[in-house]
Amino acid sequence: MKYLHLGKDTSIEIQNIVGIFDLDTSTVSKHTRDFLSVCEKENKIVNVSYELPKSYILYDFSGEYSVYLSPLNTATLLKRMNE
Repeated sequence: MKYLHLGKDTSIEIQNIVGIFDLDTSTVSKHTRDFLSVCEKENKIVNVSYELPKSYILYDFSGEYSVYLSPLNTATLLKRMNE
């Protein structure tokens, strides 16, 4: 099983990643902002960043979605996934 390190001491299984998104560009969409707002209200956001997050990862674990905020940009996360 392969894992992706997101920041702090957090790693998640690559097979359960739905998508990796750039926080600056994707949150321009009202739909995305609404989705993230709902996730926040439902306590489904996990901040693994000591600083301002640069990306977020949508994660599906048996039908339960979580959003991880990471200090790493999408290019770095994608590169780590492919190593």
